[in-house]
Amino acid sequence: MTLPRLYRDLARWWPLLSPPAEYRDEAAWILETLARAFGRRPATILELGSGGGNTASFLAPHAQLTLVDLAPDMLAESRLLVPAAEHVAGDMRSVRLGRVFDAVLMHDAIMYMTTERDLAAALATARAHLAGGVAIALPDCVAETFAPGLETGGSDAPDGSAARFLEWTHAPAPGATAYDVDYALLLRDAGGAVETIHDRHRCGLFPRAAWRKAFADAGFAAPEIVTDPWKRNVFVAKAGG
Repeated sequence: MTLPRLYRDLARWWPLLSPPAEYRDEAAWILETLARAFGRRPATILELGSGGGNTASFLAPHAQLTLVDLAPDMLAESRLLVPAAEHVAGDMRSVRLGRVFDAVLMHDAIMYMTTERDLAAALATARAHLAGGVAIALPDCVAETFAPGLETGGSDAPDGSAARFLEWTHAPAPGATAYDVDYALLLRDAGGAVETIHDRHRCGLFPRAAWRKAFADAGFAAPEIVTDPWKRNVFVAKAGG
């Protein structure tokens, strides 16, 4: 997998493009959902595709975290934000840590699984790290909820640096399991110089039935599909016997 620039040489801009504070409410919802499925708040959580640690920063006060990501530069950002967590460089499709956790979290990094084989491999990784625990997957969308469009965002830093983005989501080709997202990034350094960068991301798109099959094939009980406060389909599944 070739990593987009946002997760490589541009990773230092991540906290301005996607400020950690914006993840507070979502992290609280994830904790509540896991507690309801698990019967109590999980004491140990493995996050696959943890990125810059934004979600993890709000989970850390409540659980022991192990954060796995494919991008070393994003892990470096995460270590600054969530120093108490264990950080591991690895691919969610293949990493094996040799131990189990109460819960496994797969946030929007699961969107980079662009084939059903990739999706199945990521869920098999989740299952390999659970005994009787729970997995939660939060894709940005499924095939039934996908909509092309535009989004914008970004923020400023106290030193005068700033970042803005335009996110342009394209419709997939008929029958495809992936679609493209183009990012236009405007990055201003503390001296006022602005750089414009284009970064393309390839994301996966699967119907609910494919998700259910992938969970079943990985050894999970049938997932519950929950609609979160942001109207996304979230998959919550217990490890099968």
